[in-house]
Amino acid sequence: MTRIDFYFEAEDKLQVACRLSAKAVQRKLRVLIYAPDESGVQKMDKLLWTWQATGFLPHCLTRSPLAAETPVLLTSDPEDTPHDEVLLNLHPQWPPAFSRFQRLVEIVGRDEDDREAARARFRFYRDRGYEIASHDLSKAQN
Repeated sequence: MTRIDFYFEAEDKLQVACRLSAKAVQRKLRVLIYAPDESGVQKMDKLLWTWQATGFLPHCLTRSPLAAETPVLLTSDPEDTPHDEVLLNLHPQWPPAFSRFQRLVEIVGRDEDDREAARARFRFYRDRGYEIASHDLSKAQN
């Protein structure tokens, strides 16, 4: 069964997505970052290029010829993926194919609309019997 982790109180969701993706790659895991649309994919792509001044997080779009060898993939189509390891959801809805992944990561910002959408996703997963771990980022940042 898919392991689900909610990281809440994120000051900047995209920065947290970069940090969690880097941690997964250090653990030799592959990550699919699911954004709500092409604009979100482009923002994430740009941020991953500039995120760490002293490092590089290899990434590409799922439609790239290098996707099979690249640890971090970006898409707005959750059906379009060559692996099933970690799905990082930046979409306000639950990803339609999340249960095929070993792990699902949800990042929740401080904005009330984002929190409300996250509560709906949390209930959706809980009502289907998934065990959910919660991580308060405000405590980790102190």
